[in-house]
Amino acid sequence: MRWFITGAGGFVGSHVADRLLAGGHDVVGFDAFSTGRRRFLDEAVHADNFTLVEGDTLDLDHLTTAMRGCDFVFHLAANADVRFGTDHPRKDFEQNTIATFNVLEAMRANRIRRIAFSSTGSIYGEPAIHPTPEDAPFPVQTSLYGASKLAGEGLIQAYCEGFGFQGFIFRFVSILGERYSHGHVFDFYQQLRANPGELRVLGDGCQRKSYLYVQDCINAILTVIDRSAEKVNVFNVGTDEYCQVNDSIRWITHHLGLDPVRIYAGGGRGWTGDSPFIFLDTAKIRSFGWRPKLSIREGIIRTLDYLQTNPWLLDEHA
Repeated sequence: MRWFITGAGGFVGSHVADRLLAGGHDVVGFDAFSTGRRRFLDEAVHADNFTLVEGDTLDLDHLTTAMRGCDFVFHLAANADVRFGTDHPRKDFEQNTIATFNVLEAMRANRIRRIAFSSTGSIYGEPAIHPTPEDAPFPVQTSLYGASKLAGEGLIQAYCEGFGFQGFIFRFVSILGERYSHGHVFDFYQQLRANPGELRVLGDGCQRKSYLYVQDCINAILTVIDRSAEKVNVFNVGTDEYCQVNDSIRWITHHLGLDPVRIYAGGGRGWTGDSPFIFLDTAKIRSFGWRPKLSIREGIIRTLDYLQTNPWLLDEHA
């Protein structure tokens, strides 16, 4: 098998590349390095079975050429800047929706029929059912990121129907772990590194969220892609627990030995489009035998330890 990964220099993509290479597979990594890091691929680039192609998913010709000879596509490249989506709405549309269309067209040109897609639990907006199953009624979309990912899901489903593709759509909760470079643990640690006595918190801290450790996420993906013959496969991926933002703050500050003054922005949401309660029903993917190995707390601590030992990642954002 020859695997193609968009966003190979990203948080999740680089881990997928490492896992496939460790299994002896041929891997082509494709990344524009607008948000991905070359350092995340330090081990991969020394592997004889890895090819790195620098390119943008918006460049269809280059993408099509790079994908030639591959058998399966992991489409993991995306604009994941959920919080600031309303500041640049075109970015979500181009990098999440148009880019997904380009990936599908490049696959069609190369007669590749199988794709795994990183979607998001944000597509459920603010659902009435918790934990939220894959077949929950869809509410009004609340974020541009979620809307753009849902559009990508629709395109994949249509290509499965129209061109005989097989699609694996994974609706992730927030992913944590090594190489994590944005999100609440990153933001909180960056603040505390600069000022250990004060922590500014978006919303009221009572937002309830679910998180998943990155290696558990990859285990979930690899568990199902060769075990389903369905044309379209949609899976929630997350833990069977959630926590409040205040719980996460307590775990982080205790691990760092700090007791900062918390300054809350107020309100039940951190930003426009922020869902105050994300908790997904993962019974479907668990029926394949997958279980997360780490709790949310353990994933947060692993992430924090990584950030402490890799200050270069925070210095890039300073």
